[in-house]
Parts: sequence; structure tokens; C-alpha cells
Amino acid sequence: MAVTVGQQARIWGVVALVLFLLLWFLGDVLLPFVLGAILAYLLDPLADRLERAGVRRVWAVVLITLSAIVAMVVAVLLIIPTLVGQATALVEVAPQLGEQLSARLLLWFPELADESSVLRQQVTEIAQGLQARGGQLLNTLLSSAVGVLNWLLLIVVVPVVTFYLLLDWDAMVRRIDDLLPREHAPTIRALMRDCDDRLAAFIRGQGLVCLILGTYYAAALMAVGLNFGLVVGAIAGALTFIPYIGALVGGILAIGLALWQFWGDWVWIVAVWAIFQSGQFVEGNFLTPKLVGERVGVHPVWLLFALSAFGALFGFLGVVVAVPVAAVLGVLVRFGIGKYKGSRLYRGTPLP
Repeated sequence: MAVTVGQQARIWGVVALVLFLLLWFLGDVLLPFVLGAILAYLLDPLADRLERAGVRRVWAVVLITLSAIVAMVVAVLLIIPTLVGQATALVEVAPQLGEQLSARLLLWFPELADESSVLRQQVTEIAQGLQARGGQLLNTLLSSAVGVLNWLLLIVVVPVVTFYLLLDWDAMVRRIDDLLPREHAPTIRALMRDCDDRLAAFIRGQGLVCLILGTYYAAALMAVGLNFGLVVGAIAGALTFIPYIGALVGGILAIGLALWQFWGDWVWIVAVWAIFQSGQFVEGNFLTPKLVGERVGVHPVWLLFALSAFGALFGFLGVVVAVPVAAVLGVLVRFGIGKYKGSRLYRGTPLP
């Protein structure tokens, strides 16, 4: 007896509910395994390419793992300490920047000298809020990084999970394909291919764009002598996966710091502005069309909503899975809209 549409809806609804509850109750436990699965997915094309070049799968995975470990060690020894140091220094120097801002605002708006003025009170509240929020944000990030991420698990478990998943990735895909309902297997395969195309374009392509732009911004800003250039470049690069947000936030932060550091020396201020303009030009005309393409289909607003919603529901694990889930849900919604437009509900009952 065939399974009815109502029964299928109930079955898949229960499956979705179970997955939701697993993420809800086991978020911290699942985090290293989810990160390992994402890394294995990202590295699988490289392993396949090495296999096609004549390297056995196990040796391809070993080579990729050793290369990743070397890169991680280099980052931990050379880059991360400087990044953390600059971020801490930026928070510590924020009160001085606030004092300088107050002094210059007094020159531009003399009425601020009156402590009873509304404008003076608003500026004071904003400065105090930014100072308090900056320190609170840094402390929260550091404490959550130690408590939630559990560095020991990330350092030990994630590479092990990635290694074994990457080693058996193709076999797992075949086993999952064998478990698909035979009646719907062709449709599910087509949807999964579409999801894979979009995920590959967005996560792999956009991730590479973020890395290239972040490296360029950090190196260029440090080359012109901008204080905290590494932090600004890292922020701009990390936010580049949301179109326009990375350049906007990084540009405002960098130009603001340049105005304080190089005030009166407009050549260097223009140089900082030119760094972000050139980065945006290269990204829009070369990097994104070449590495990402036009089949991403993840709208910036939908991406922001997914990051906010999943982060609020599942914490850091939700932020990690937000982008893949947003891309998959986008594919499913487009598939549902296509089915709806081909149904009698949309077209109406044809005339006799």
C-alpha cells in the first residue's frame, strides 16, 4: 500500500522535530562533530581531485590533514596572538578615542559645553554605552570561546572527525542514497544536487573570497601604518560573506581610525579609503564572478535572518549551521513554489 501524502507529511514532520530537538538539547556536544562534517564537505572536492590524479584516498586525506595542521599551527603561533592583542588594545584605547571625540565635538558644537543640554547628555550616554559594550563584548567573546567551544574538543575531536568523515565521504553518500525512498529518490537527488551546487558556490566560493579580501585588507592597512589594521582586515574579511556588509563595516571602522591617527595628513586617509574601494572593485568584477558565480540564491536579508534566528535558538552551533540551512531552505522553498505554480490551487479549475 502506497504511503499517502498526509502520512508522508507526518513522518517527515516527526523527523524534522527530532532533528530540532537534537540541536536544542545537544548543541554543545554536537558542535565539534558538525564542524568536522562541514570541514569534510569543504575538503571533499580536493580529496577527489587528488584521487583522480592517482593518489589513493587514504593518502590524499592524510596529505590534506597534515597541510591543515601545519596551517593551523602557523596561524596559532603567528597570527592569532597578534589579532587578539590588537583587539584587546582597541577596546582599551576606546576611552581615549571617546575623549578625543568629545574634544573635537566641543570645537564643532560649542553648545556641548553646557552639561544640561540635550545634545551633551546624548553624546555622553552614547560614549559611555560604547565603552561599556566594547569591554563586555570582548569579555563575552573570550569567555564563550573558552566555555562553549571547549578548546580541547575543538583541537582534538574536530580533526579526528574530519579525517574519518573525509576518508569515508563518498561511501557515506552512497549509503544515504541507498536509503532514500525509491518513489521520491530522483526528486530528492535533484534537490540535493541543487543544494550542493549552491552550497559549494556560497560556502567554498564565498569563503575563499572572504579569505582573500581579509588577507588583502589586513596586509594593506598594516602596510600604510594604520593601527589595528589586522583586526579591521579580519572583521572586513569575515563579514564579506554578507554582501556589502563587510566593506561597509570594515570601511567605516578603518576610515574612522584613520581620521584619528592621520588627522591633517589626508594622503594616508585617502589611501585607507582607496584600499577598500580597490577591494570592492576586485571582489565585484573578478573574485565573486569567478569563485562564486551567479547561482548562489542566498539573499542577504534571508542570510541575516537565518544567522539571527539560529544563533538565538541554538547559540554558536546555530551560527555555524545557519548558512548551510539557509541555502537548503532556499532550494526547498523555490521547489515548493514551482510545484505550487503548477498545481490546480494556483491555476484554478480549468473551464470545461
